[in-house]
Amino acid sequence: MTQLRKVLSVHSGQPASDGAGVKLTRVFGGHGVERFDPFLMLDEFGSQNPDDYIAGFPPHPHRGFETVTYMLEGRMRHEDHLGNVGLLQSGGVQWMTAAKGIIHSEMPEQEQGVMRGFQLWLNLPGRHKLDPAAYRDIQPQDLPRLTTAGGVEAVVIAGRFDDGHSQQAGAVERPHTEPHYFDLHLPAGASVSPRLPAGHRVMLYVYEGSIELPGHPQSIASSRLVRLADEGELRLDSRAGARVLLIAGKPLGEPVVQYGPFVMNSREEIEQALRDFRDDRLTD
Repeated sequence: MTQLRKVLSVHSGQPASDGAGVKLTRVFGGHGVERFDPFLMLDEFGSQNPDDYIAGFPPHPHRGFETVTYMLEGRMRHEDHLGNVGLLQSGGVQWMTAAKGIIHSEMPEQEQGVMRGFQLWLNLPGRHKLDPAAYRDIQPQDLPRLTTAGGVEAVVIAGRFDDGHSQQAGAVERPHTEPHYFDLHLPAGASVSPRLPAGHRVMLYVYEGSIELPGHPQSIASSRLVRLADEGELRLDSRAGARVLLIAGKPLGEPVVQYGPFVMNSREEIEQALRDFRDDRLTD
């Protein structure tokens, strides 16, 4: 008999603001972050009111992890101390490896209209936290996609989508945390069963519609995050239709010490990051 991944918990995000006052929902992050290892945070932003996003994210530092920004609607310009300049637009992804240190800004390229998307923080193993920083823009037309035999569209940002019938490599691979990051669009009445490695931490974030998970008594409504067991197979059903982020990765099992935009393994490393930033040596 097939063992399915059990639901461990269902979470609701909390209102927050970041940058120069951008309003967002913190889906997870902060206290208890080890439950989501190797992921550190997921923010959802979405508004058609420019006052909620126009101030953007002026220059700020990061060290020790990666950020993945997935834009559903809108335009945001990235600039960093390495000289990278990129335009993140509807359907595109920005994958930034802060590692040893990066100072960057993310500012709106629009003064009206909807800005909507997600930013995911992915931890780096301790031995790679001081590697050189890197940045990559992935334009919408370069993001791999497929449609399953059951009519489910999958945008494959990272990892490899495989449901036993259709396969598609994602835009990004990471050998240490092996992230899988899919945007799944399920029409009404559809099901999908992505294969994921045993031992991977698995989360589902429903951002439109609702889904049903076998063995769970209630539908999972929009704006809910589901944390699943690390073993077993996965099946999602949607009677009404849904759009869902599937986020999975190999836990690092390392200490996580965070101070704002710095994520290291010890308090001493955090204090060093603060000294380096104060002394303009964060990015040396």
